[in-house]
This record gives sequence, structure tokens and C-alpha cells, in this order.
Amino acid sequence: MKVEQNKVVSLSYKLETDGDVVETVTKDEPMQFIYGVGYLFPKFEEQLENMNAGDKFDFVLQAADAYGEIDEEAVFDLPKSTFEVDGKFDDQYIEIGQSVPMQDQEGNRLYGTVEKIGDDTVTMNFNHPLAGSVLHFVGEIVDIREVTPEDLSGSCECGCGCHDNDCSGCEEDACDCED
Repeated sequence: MKVEQNKVVSLSYKLETDGDVVETVTKDEPMQFIYGVGYLFPKFEEQLENMNAGDKFDFVLQAADAYGEIDEEAVFDLPKSTFEVDGKFDDQYIEIGQSVPMQDQEGNRLYGTVEKIGDDTVTMNFNHPLAGSVLHFVGEIVDIREVTPEDLSGSCECGCGCHDNDCSGCEEDACDCED
């Protein structure tokens, strides 16, 4: 069986960027995804197309084909008061390098990384931590199988790509999963 549309693909891999190992997924606990439905970067899936179980891969994704380039407009100075708990700045949780869950003005959930803590502001970077990075994947196709109804349960029924029935940030006009 080959890697193709609507097949469940299991794979192991090592992800490196700038010579550092960022993530390792083993054969014992492989990553599984349904090929061709938007779970992964399109260029990542392209690299796996038509491979068979047992095939090895070794490829690079440029930043533009992965998490994108660093967007300087995604770095903000927010008032320190944004991070107060019971009227006091939360210095136990808000520290440089910390990833902080937040919401934008439209209620969309996003994560920002604390870059700097000043007297009155906290500089938050809302770029993905791997934005601007070239990603090097080395791995193996562990298994390929047909998709089952169980594989599809819990995924977004409209096909928008939310995959968890939480389409609050969905930009698809036809999405009705929130109902």
C-alpha cells in the first residue's frame, strides 16, 4: 500500500533545525495522520507521496513551506497590567522564554512567547517558535492503512481543517461545527 489520499500514515522521524534536534518521534509511538486532508504542511506530505511502509525519507522544508518567515508585526509590547492576577503582575508565570496562552480581540486562541519584561510592558512574540527556520526531517514510514470511521471521529465535519470540533478560529465560510 502506498502513501496516498485518505490513507492513515504512521511515521517516525527526527526533526532538526540549525543542527539541533527539535523533536523525535519513535517507531514505538509513531505519529499518525490522514494523508491529504490538511493535517500537515503540503510540502511535507508531497515528500511522502507514493512511499511504502519501510521506506526511509530525508528532506528539508524551507521556512516558507513550514511555519513561515518571522513576521515582525507579530511582536507586540503589551501593558504589564495584561498579566496581572489579583491586581499583581504574575512574575511566577510570566518570564522570558515562557509560552503564554492568550486571546486576540476576536476571541481567537493563540500562544505568544515572552521576549522581554520591561517596567511597564511585556514584549510578546506571536510567531510560531519555528518561524524562520529550515526544518530537516529524517525518518521512516512505519505503516500505511485504510482510513476507518473511528479515524474520522472527533474531526471537523465540514472539512475546514479544525479537526477537534472547535472551530472558533475557523475561517471557512461553510464551517458550521460550532453549532
